[in-house]
Amino acid sequence: MRILSYNIHKGIGGRDRRYRFGRVLAVIESANPDIVCLQEVDRNVRRSRFHDQPQLLVDYFGDRQPLYQMNVRLKEGGYGNLLLSRWPMASHHQISLRHEERKPRGAQLAVLKTPEGLLHVVHWHLGLVERERRWQVRHLLTHSLFRAADNLPTIVIGDSNDWRNQLAESVLGPHGFHQVTAPISRFRTFPSYLAMGSLDKAFVRGEISIRQARVVRTRLARIASDHLPLIVDFHLNGQPKAEPEGEAARPRS
Repeated sequence: MRILSYNIHKGIGGRDRRYRFGRVLAVIESANPDIVCLQEVDRNVRRSRFHDQPQLLVDYFGDRQPLYQMNVRLKEGGYGNLLLSRWPMASHHQISLRHEERKPRGAQLAVLKTPEGLLHVVHWHLGLVERERRWQVRHLLTHSLFRAADNLPTIVIGDSNDWRNQLAESVLGPHGFHQVTAPISRFRTFPSYLAMGSLDKAFVRGEISIRQARVVRTRLARIASDHLPLIVDFHLNGQPKAEPEGEAARPRS
């Protein structure tokens, strides 16, 4: 199974500053992920031509279950996180991670009915200040909605803004999470055209086996956004379970 995390920067190129949403669609399609986790997805905002980007993505990838979370509200619309899943959601929740008066942030929680069993996906976009990020992670890990899925294999993924790579050891490690995106020298994603910061990270807990984790460094990915996408290929441990009826996975290209 494949999960992709991508801060799409509202479809605006990191270097040319042009809005070209088709480039984002092409980058995602080329990776052929089963689960798509996107940050900074616009809806009804002037800079992105008032496009409903969540709907554009749903229409383009027609076989996906969507979950949209608008975190930042602007005069015309706003932007936030979007989760798309090839498989149905047994449950889903959205949690505010806003800390004090800082910019609103959020996390999406979804339990997916994958061909190999139930998977708890946590998709987030954290803040810019280390103290804020630590509060956000602790708030999430102790939240009743998160703890309701403690018995399931869990993957936490998204734009962590964790420049100094502190979250794994200080907060997530004590809760049993292992960082997939290490060493950070192999997972530099920002800025896309000259990636120096390892901001887009993935952590797992429970019966999950990682086959491969990598950053997409194609020419198109370097210009489509200010972040590079992160891909993680994985299996759930144990005997694979039958696919939910009508949810057969598309062949990998």
